[in-house]
Amino acid sequence: MNKNIILLAIILFSGLNTIAQMNSMVVDPVTNTKMLIGYCDKNGLNKDVYGAYFRSQYDIYQPNEAYISKLSENIDDYEITIVLGTWCSDSKREVPRFYKVLKEAGYNDKRVKVIAVDKKKQAIVVDISNMDIERVPTFIINKDEKEVGRIVETPKKSLEQDLWKIIK
Repeated sequence: MNKNIILLAIILFSGLNTIAQMNSMVVDPVTNTKMLIGYCDKNGLNKDVYGAYFRSQYDIYQPNEAYISKLSENIDDYEITIVLGTWCSDSKREVPRFYKVLKEAGYNDKRVKVIAVDKKKQAIVVDISNMDIERVPTFIINKDEKEVGRIVETPKKSLEQDLWKIIK
């Protein structure tokens, strides 16, 4: 009996550990398409179907140099979290463009925390309940562990201009 409980615990832990890994894929039961879930990074966003969207939007976006220059002055003082859905057309467009803005401003994209959610805005093994996510993508900007602003779904002016307005 004890062996069965231990074996069951190992199987359950292994399954949760697999889901909690970086760039985990799940299949949407409604559309039968793959999507990222939980923590991701730029490498994960560059793979599979989402990768084609990522590369094309990243390549075509030309950020405004005046705002990039302003951002580069103090962007490193901030922590950035992106909550996205790889199934979402706004995420497919805005997230790669945001990465381009960060690169042009000299921000190390390895510092960006990226969390992919399903269509219910849940990340399964990552608790995002305190983030108040209603639409994706949501770009959350923090300084000294305190939220100072966010860009939700689409920018009001441009990603670089909206980001600068938050951090100026």
